[in-house]
Amino acid sequence: MVKKFLAGALFSFVSLVVSAQAFAQADVIEKRQDAMKGNAANAKAIKAAVESKDYASLFPKGSTAGKTKAKPEIWEKSDDFAKAAKNLNKAAGELAAAAKSGDDAAVGTKVKALGDACASCHKQFRAEKYAE
Repeated sequence: MVKKFLAGALFSFVSLVVSAQAFAQADVIEKRQDAMKGNAANAKAIKAAVESKDYASLFPKGSTAGKTKAKPEIWEKSDDFAKAAKNLNKAAGELAAAAKSGDDAAVGTKVKALGDACASCHKQFRAEKYAE
């Protein structure tokens, strides 16, 4: 009787350990897949940013009507805006190159540079609220 009880307890314990490990692996696999899907989406966004090449063309004269945060300075200081757009394109290209290289430190540096390029342009040429 005691042997059957011990055998049953041992079987239950082993089953518990195996099932817990299987659930833990499933959780890790799901997290890994979610992270990879997120990375893929981010890479596609970077690629699209790099491929758009000419950000200034997205702001033709007269495109101020409607829901926009574009400030008049975009057209009043078009040379400055074109320069900011060029800096953004350069930063996006450098980030894409760093991502391709697999150098995590370079990617981190280039992400910051891209963020700085975005912030610089937004500070000058983007309003806080939508135009009415």
